[in-house]
Amino acid sequence: MTGGAPRVVLAEDLFLLRDGLVRLLEAYGFEIAAAVDTGPGLTRALAEEVPDVAVVDVRLPPTFSDEGLQCALAARRARPGLPVLVLSQHVEQLYARELLADGSGGVGYLLKDRVFDAEQFVDAVRRVASGGTAMDPQVIRQLLSRRERDEGPVGRLTPREREVMELVAQGRSNAAIAAQLVITERAVGKHTSQIFAKLGLPPSDDDNRRVLAVLAHLDRGKSPPRP
Repeated sequence: MTGGAPRVVLAEDLFLLRDGLVRLLEAYGFEIAAAVDTGPGLTRALAEEVPDVAVVDVRLPPTFSDEGLQCALAARRARPGLPVLVLSQHVEQLYARELLADGSGGVGYLLKDRVFDAEQFVDAVRRVASGGTAMDPQVIRQLLSRRERDEGPVGRLTPREREVMELVAQGRSNAAIAAQLVITERAVGKHTSQIFAKLGLPPSDDDNRRVLAVLAHLDRGKSPPRP
């Protein structure tokens, strides 16, 4: 990330939401490099502005399918590691899978409802801009539910371990997990060690690598990142 205020390219076709996000991000110290409302506009802005992070609505004109996501992924292929936070009206596991396909960080997927919690949304933007991962709790719950139905290793986790795993998969640090669950960081460390052991994943102190490992395990279409 460059020095000074993080530079953001924002893509959202609804004027009121786009304007609101611009004001919100500026209030929290971000610089809006460009705010666009179409897929072609997003492609141009990402190429010309070289932002620290792109905040992108999945569905943009002219197709209103997944044009925003595809434009962002194309820009990420042209500039590997370009941080991208995608906003969607509904949970679509395919979108999450496409974002995570290259096995690196700097990606996020949130439901649009999350923008109404300013601190949660801004935290996600900052995390992604710094190369981390921010996944919507609803995406994680759907993946967890599917794996629990499969009666695999996830089914052997204790209720507390499932709570910790869900927060790990969202991209939370040990300190943030400890604060949310009102336990010590040492306890979180013990829980994560047990989780990785039960899931057969290599242990890691790197927050982003462990997020990707857990998400890869939950998504049967992917293999865990190598340690």
